[in-house]
Amino acid sequence: MTVEKTIPILRIFDFRKAVEFYIDWLGFEIIWEHRFEENFPIYLEIAKGGLTLHLSEHHGDATPGAKVFVWCKDLKAYHQQLIEKNYKYNKPGLEETFYGSWVVEVIDPFHNKISFNEKKE
Repeated sequence: MTVEKTIPILRIFDFRKAVEFYIDWLGFEIIWEHRFEENFPIYLEIAKGGLTLHLSEHHGDATPGAKVFVWCKDLKAYHQQLIEKNYKYNKPGLEETFYGSWVVEVIDPFHNKISFNEKKE
């Protein structure tokens, strides 16, 4: 077996809040979205810089409170972009870790966390 890509599924409760957080603030783009019918839960794929996530309003797909660990590059610049957007509900720090990296951790409105990490050079 060869793994080609891993895509975490994160539980969301409100499409508009998810768009405000993931698209407007973090800078992801919506790749596709699906609803079985109007007024049904949404399931969508979003992506940014090689990271793909699935967001689901379906109660059986995932549990709130998940954490995704991401290795990335140019984290300090990304952190500065996030701070400049002045998102009302999240003001992440840029911190050094015990494992030799910088980390920016964000928490979405549904209590899921994304830990963006960059190795110190």
